[in-house]
This record gives sequence, structure tokens and C-alpha cells, in this order.
Amino acid sequence: MPDTPPALPPLREVIARHGLSARKGLGQHFLLDLNLTGRIARAAGDMAAGTVIEIGPGPGGLTRALLAEGAGRVIAIEKDARCLAALTDLAAAYPARLELVSGDAMEIDAADLGAPPRRVVANLPYNVATPLLLRWLTAVYRAPDSFDCLVLMFQKEVANRLTAAPRTKDYGRLSVITQWLCEVRPLFEVPARAFTPPPKVISSVVGLWPRPQPLGSARMESLERVTAAAFGQRRKMLRQSLKSLGVETSALIDTAGVTETARAEELEVSAFCALARALDDLTNGAS
Repeated sequence: MPDTPPALPPLREVIARHGLSARKGLGQHFLLDLNLTGRIARAAGDMAAGTVIEIGPGPGGLTRALLAEGAGRVIAIEKDARCLAALTDLAAAYPARLELVSGDAMEIDAADLGAPPRRVVANLPYNVATPLLLRWLTAVYRAPDSFDCLVLMFQKEVANRLTAAPRTKDYGRLSVITQWLCEVRPLFEVPARAFTPPPKVISSVVGLWPRPQPLGSARMESLERVTAAAFGQRRKMLRQSLKSLGVETSALIDTAGVTETARAEELEVSAFCALARALDDLTNGAS
């Protein structure tokens, strides 16, 4: 059940007191709308057990919502020392429930933080959103129970790629890898005016729930190689785009059972898995 939040100063007052002008180099756009932060927090479901991991809390708008919505423990990772100072009052208001970690989320293994079930809930800095997601997907590949769910805000263009279906312009490498490992659902959009300062793009919140088993058997390394080759020349037929893999293309396509005249955007996730397995078979056979 949501908690009755303690008396805290308004977020704009916190920003002014600590001089938290958003830094472009850190991809900072602070979300201060309490209705939106509450909606994001609720999308993660029951947070009473386990650990909620937040990346880049800034002045703590979403952090407040997570705690108010009943998160038993929140670990907030922040590399901006100014923001860490601004969050100390919030940590004091929720003793033993909020832990502040000073550091770069790209250098921290979130799958090792806190007790499971782990949920990552974050308004991700645009400049590291995709690399962070790929790190977490790699953790899910190694151990599907690394995370219970990920509720993440991206710029709309990236969110569209995560949820895209085959035969659409947004379908690509990120779509395949993400949907292979997770059930992905678009949740809602967030207009630029909701942020301080407003970004030049619309944002979207996406929910990802790791699958107990991937959609098809494959090694992630091989699946990444196949999708990189196929989508690297997405307008070309597979018989041409897959040549860069260094194996006999016709044998690869025949072994996978796909159509040589198809293009990357036409293939379902299962077909890419078949190509990845075929690549391993042919590579191992040649070694």
C-alpha cells in the first residue's frame, strides 16, 4: 500500500537550494510532475519486497514516488555530486529504505545490487539509455531472474524500436534482442513540457518483463553478430547482407531454413535465432 509521505520541501525548492541546473553532458532532464512520477512507480507493481534500482534520480522526483508507493528498499545510483547532496534529506525521511550510491551506472552491475526480486525503475539519461539497457539484457540472458521487471523511460524513437514488429521501419537489432529476452509493452508517453528543462523530443515509458526462457534457443553473442550483419545492410537481401559473417552464406541460409531473398526486417525473432544457431554450427564445423 502507498505510504503517507513525510513533509518534504517542493522539488523546485530543492533544485534552487542546491543549484541543480540540468547538465547537458549528463543528459539531465528533471521530471517534477507528481502525477507522472506516481504513474511510473505504480507501473512496477508491488514493490514491497526486494529492491528497486533507480538510475539518475536527480533531485528525487521519481525517488519520492517510489517510496511513497511502498517500495521497501530503493537503491538510487547517481554520478552527480550535487544531486547526491540534494537527496540526503529524502534519505533521512525514509531511514533504511533509501540507499544512495555514488557512481556511474555503466560501471555498476545492477544485477548484484540488493535482494531479489529486483526492479529497475528509471527516467534514463538519453545519452546512456541504450547502452544501459543492453547491459541489463546481457544480465537477463545469463540469469533470467536477475530482474523481475524494468520500467524505463526512453526518448520515443528508442521506445518505438524496442516494441517494433517485423516489417515496420523501426524494427531492428534492438527490437530482436529485447523481444527475444523480454515481454515488452509500451506504457505511456510523457510530453517534453513535463520536464525541467524540456527536451526537444517526446519520451515514452516502456515495461520489460524478462521471459523465463528466451523466445528461441541461441547464444547471445551469435544473435548479436547475425542481427548486426543483417540490419547493417537492411535494404539488401539476406544472401548479400550476411556475407560479412565469414561463413558460406548459402549454407548458413539453408541450415537456418530462411529465405535467401528476404530482408532483415521481414524476419521474426525465431528466424534470427535459427540463423544464430546455424552460424555456430558452421563455425564450429570449420574449426
